[in-house]
Formats: sequence, C-alpha cells, structure tokens
Amino acid sequence: MTVSGQKRVSKARLLVAVVLASGGVGCGEDFENERRTPVPVELTGVIQPRGVTVSPAQVGAGPIYITISNQTDLAHTVTLEGNSVREQVGPINPQDTATIQKTVSQGSYEVRANPDGAGVGGIRPGELRVGPPREASNERLLLP
Repeated sequence: MTVSGQKRVSKARLLVAVVLASGGVGCGEDFENERRTPVPVELTGVIQPRGVTVSPAQVGAGPIYITISNQTDLAHTVTLEGNSVREQVGPINPQDTATIQKTVSQGSYEVRANPDGAGVGGIRPGELRVGPPREASNERLLLP
C-alpha cells in the first residue's frame, strides 16, 4: 500500500472512532421530562325535548371533547359555560352531531341548547362537574 493509501485508511479509522465515541456522549444523563397535558376525555351529549344530558357528568380537569347529538326537530346552538369559559357550537341540525373541544378547570359547567342561540328556550340545561386535574400523560405510550 502506498503512503497516500495509508493516510486515507488512517483518516477513515480516525473518523470511525470519532463517530463511535460521540454516539455515547448523551448516554446515562438524567433529565426531567416536562409535564404533559392529560389525555383528552371523550364525553357524549344528547339534546332531547326535555333537556340536555352529558355523560359522564363528572370528570377531572383537563382537555375534553363533548360530541353532542341533536335528537329534536329543531336546529340548536349549544353552549358550554362556567368558570370563565364560554364555548359555542352550532347550529346543530336535527339528527346531526357537533363537537365542543375545550380545556376545563375545576368547577361546575352548564351545557345549554337553544333554538335561537340567545339563551332562551324550554330545554333544561345539562350539568358537567369538573374535579381536580387529571394525571399527566407522561407515562402513556403511543400518544401524539
């Protein structure tokens, strides 16, 4: 082998050694993960002529999705309200669904359905009670 060929082999070995050595630099270091939000809870709601029902009616604080089905003959605007939160969706046509997505804190909330969206109507509101914050999702696998 020529001197030039030996230099190339030596440089290649040096490069491989540097790459292998740098691969272990971060191993064994201990660091703390930041707390992630809880896994969202999926709730269901139904609008019927006698009132709105939300199930489950009690959850821990954190992100929620309420999928609401309108089982009446009129389109309704649905409002989630309480603890400085006011989120609306709709109008939801008869036999259709819509979803409210919100992060809620501890407290009591009402889920109202109104045919004109103005807060009047004969349908009794549903109640949602939110307890202490749910557990963080740090230990849950396969979450986005």
